[in-house]
Amino acid sequence: MIPWLEIDSPFPDVEQALTDEQGAAGLLAAGADLSPERLLNAYQNGIFPWFSEGQPILWWSTDPRMVLKTSDFKLSDSLKKRLSKSLKDPHWSFRFDTAFEQVMRHCAEPRKNQDGTWISEDIIAGYTALHRMGYAHSSEVWLDGDLVGGAYGICIGKMFYGESMFAKVTDASKMALSQLVVFLRKHDVKMIDCQQETSHLATFGAKPISRSDFMQHLRLAITQETIQNWRPLDLLSFKDYLQTAHPPASRKMNSDAISN
Repeated sequence: MIPWLEIDSPFPDVEQALTDEQGAAGLLAAGADLSPERLLNAYQNGIFPWFSEGQPILWWSTDPRMVLKTSDFKLSDSLKKRLSKSLKDPHWSFRFDTAFEQVMRHCAEPRKNQDGTWISEDIIAGYTALHRMGYAHSSEVWLDGDLVGGAYGICIGKMFYGESMFAKVTDASKMALSQLVVFLRKHDVKMIDCQQETSHLATFGAKPISRSDFMQHLRLAITQETIQNWRPLDLLSFKDYLQTAHPPASRKMNSDAISN
């Protein structure tokens, strides 16, 4: 059994979350509300909401926890080429926080082979309130003035909690994620919480770690100064990242050969 939370109830310790053997691994509690104060408290304690329409609010703390270390971010050759080309093309632009709610609503649209979405109107209201408070942010990709890709999440201290992505054109969500990772690396954010393990996230370099390791990192990261200036990186910084963090295959092979 999981506890039912009233509006003023504190969260239980994450170690009390259900296990695989109990049928809902990571489920910690139900109830309470989606106020920005409750959401901030949840994320600061390694907890996130996830529930379907018609269900009560469900709170989770998964073990293992899927995370993307920003130093481990992987770019495919095709995505790198698309980014490099887009950075030179005035039809494309990369932004932060100019259309946060719009990004959320695009993320809420049903995906292929999905009947519904967990991003309800209450979720949108809670996270847009966090956005107004300076904790929730959107990474956006625009093409000819249209929002074609994006990602959003929560940033507390030097910890970023990824929530969802969307794409209206090929690779646009990956481009939004790339901008976000480059920006976070620049601001010394070392980990993005991805919550649950998926093969899609693994293609970007995300890996599962134990909940205890995740909590150890989180407790220190949230005490550090939160990023205030969410301006997009200048194009030179973005291009430098693509060259230094993801060198061409021939160059990487040569450097590997030297080190051996």
